[in-house]
Amino acid sequence: MRTPLAVDLPVLKNEQGQPALCLVTGATGYIGGRLIRELLNTGYRVRVLARGKERLSEHEWINSVEVIDGDARDSAVINKALQGVDVGYYLLHALMSASNFEDEEQHTAKVFANSAKENQLKRIVYLGGLAPAHQKLSAHLQSRVDTGKLLAESGIPTIELRAGVVIGSGSASFEMLRYLTERLPAMITPKWVNTRIQPIAVRDVLRYLVGAASLDKEISGAFDIGGPNVFTYVEMMQEYAKAAGLRKRLILPVPVLTPNLSSGWVGLVTPVPITLARRLVESLKNEVVCRDDSIRKLIPDPKEGLTTFYQAVELALTRIKDADVSTRWSDALTPGAPSEPLPTDPKWAGGTLYKDVREVNSSLPPEQLWKFVESIGGTHGYYSATFAWELRGVMDRLVGGAGLRRGRRDPEHLHVGEALDFWRVEALDRPNLLRLRAEMKLPGLAWLEFKLEKTESGSKLIQQATFAPKGLFGHLYWWSVAPFHGLVFPGMANHLVRDAELHYA
Repeated sequence: MRTPLAVDLPVLKNEQGQPALCLVTGATGYIGGRLIRELLNTGYRVRVLARGKERLSEHEWINSVEVIDGDARDSAVINKALQGVDVGYYLLHALMSASNFEDEEQHTAKVFANSAKENQLKRIVYLGGLAPAHQKLSAHLQSRVDTGKLLAESGIPTIELRAGVVIGSGSASFEMLRYLTERLPAMITPKWVNTRIQPIAVRDVLRYLVGAASLDKEISGAFDIGGPNVFTYVEMMQEYAKAAGLRKRLILPVPVLTPNLSSGWVGLVTPVPITLARRLVESLKNEVVCRDDSIRKLIPDPKEGLTTFYQAVELALTRIKDADVSTRWSDALTPGAPSEPLPTDPKWAGGTLYKDVREVNSSLPPEQLWKFVESIGGTHGYYSATFAWELRGVMDRLVGGAGLRRGRRDPEHLHVGEALDFWRVEALDRPNLLRLRAEMKLPGLAWLEFKLEKTESGSKLIQQATFAPKGLFGHLYWWSVAPFHGLVFPGMANHLVRDAELHYA
């Protein structure tokens, strides 16, 4: 069990003397999933708002919280979620939206602010972005600032915590830094690598978020939060290399790489999709350094002090090595990603569904074969035609998709809603069913499903790929890749069973 980060801080109580009820939005996101654990460890009561309750089922805190299932853009859902709430945590972000993320963020913030006022919350706590004064901000940072203003206009005391680069296992900023440094011992870089940055460890972000709940009701406003170190991005990469035991990187900044070009380069080298990479890169043109440290007078540092960058990297790498990453940036459902269920209902009657079904019998019971089903992808691969999967991943990255580099959160265990390479876990019923929904760039919707059925002699693996084409190009796509399916899918099913039987022989 992890050591609670804020047990030394006071706990806000309601009029009945009970610990305050906190609503956490963005529960499936990187920060939200971790904040819930810390609020519970500190003594708060917690309600969670999420799209798809089943996506939270694997979290250790699921039986300790109340869950409201719904979309935060729906005022009726937000009103229901905020009834009786003392503190509302606003952790919603549309950064991975394909387009118009600013409009989406403003709409969602207005819905939340109006409902917070109607329900007379004691406090709103919002995690925004560090924004320098008197500079033209990137669209991402400007949207973060605008969201904070909209929440404050509710009239509810609002604490806006402004953070720059968050360092922790699973954060998008950390993954970008990690892969750039590890994969490229020498690189030509854009001029934004010389921008000054004040990174902060995720553990310190969580402490500030928890501590903000119990601040005096008269306190309201935006507060910068950062760690004890200030670096340029180049220096941050070199410090990461040192913490990771790598040789010093050869880095040559040049002025000719535009944000579009450099975000494409980041998108190809790191697990961060090009759309998200572009918005992160655009924000790096702005210096993100704390202008004041007044928050440290209101929420005192932990006894051991704020976490240094070097310590934060060491902690993150330890979590990754031990497969102990509790949340990842990719676990948040990407707005605009296909979310339709597997099309087996009557509305598809008369439509076109392409299927590739493979069945393999095994002498093993389902419980033993399941271990190999659930560990598919990531470093384990797909049991056959590794080169073909890697090529498909590269092709997906080239057109702005996720590719294979998102990997897995845990090498053996999955939970509904998490990302797995260029898939999303849509259904999980151990040891019977695993269904993955494709998040690669496709002219249609695709699923890969594994079913295990018990037989008299052991079990039967049923592997099914399903594709619902969109338009003529969708049909042409299926028939163009069908020959490769004949090479990939039989081997995947057969080798999965073979590897399992060899393991238990």
